[in-house]
Amino acid sequence: MREVRTLVVDEGEEGVRLDRWFKRRWPHLNHIQIQKLTRSGQIRVDGARAKPDTRLAAGAQVRVPPLPDAPTPSEVKRLDPRDIAYARSLVIYEDEEVLALNKPCGLAVQGGTKTIKHVDRLLSAWGEGLDRPRLVHRLDRDTSGVLVLGKTPGAAARLAGAFAKRRAQKIYWALVAGLPKPSEGVLELPLAKRGVGDREMVVPADPKDPDAETAETEFVMLSNAGRQVSWMALWPHTGRTHQLRAHMLAMGHPILGDPKYNNGASAALSEGLKLQLHARRLVLPHPSRGTLMLEAPLSKEMRAGFERFGFDEHEADPEPFESRMRR
Repeated sequence: MREVRTLVVDEGEEGVRLDRWFKRRWPHLNHIQIQKLTRSGQIRVDGARAKPDTRLAAGAQVRVPPLPDAPTPSEVKRLDPRDIAYARSLVIYEDEEVLALNKPCGLAVQGGTKTIKHVDRLLSAWGEGLDRPRLVHRLDRDTSGVLVLGKTPGAAARLAGAFAKRRAQKIYWALVAGLPKPSEGVLELPLAKRGVGDREMVVPADPKDPDAETAETEFVMLSNAGRQVSWMALWPHTGRTHQLRAHMLAMGHPILGDPKYNNGASAALSEGLKLQLHARRLVLPHPSRGTLMLEAPLSKEMRAGFERFGFDEHEADPEPFESRMRR
């Protein structure tokens, strides 16, 4: 881009950092480049100098100077046609602002030093720059189910805001060891991270612990296989790392197939099973109209657990928490 432009901040981008606003539009820019442009005064907000961490207000005018060109398509590592077809096969809903995928078990949402195949990479199937969908929340690598993304910067900001303001209802299905008593309720138990790297875990913590974060999970038992295994609906009111896995272990009923948050009973029941946790349903405001109600079919890993213990997904109460609130 070789000319100076002035762009207006969208309503849905209220509160977004200036550097992230730039990255959403020009992903090829790195943090150092954005810092240099702000430090030299070439990037301005409402005519004034601004820092990379400046929070933008809706309607603010951003001066955009000439920017380095993006790499040509030949310089970008393109997705294999099979990867593009695979990414498209995950779609459960799409419109001009929203993309929803049924993320499979074992596929990470974002990459890392040892993670090459991940959802973020597959998003190139929709294009680059402003055409590339944006992540607005996360799922653990081994959790399957609904993952929603914004297809424009404004839509992404509004969707992320719905999660931040707890206006999104996320309902997970899980198969857990034993028969929880009570069979429904709310667990409020602060959590803190302990350990490093692959050994890091989230554990119950004293509320006064400086590392403790509040964590709240609502739960309802949908069915059970004797006293051996229970099928649970879980609604995390907060979004802490590994919250559901840590909370169910703390209750004494760990999720089956979990290699990290387990006990002897769940390990014995989990032979041959992957993590039995599935983001079944997501309800949240659409960025521009009405309400989104997204539902993900069971993954093959979850179906294996259902078949082993005799559960039928069609027997589930579609509104388990609504029924609980009416009582």
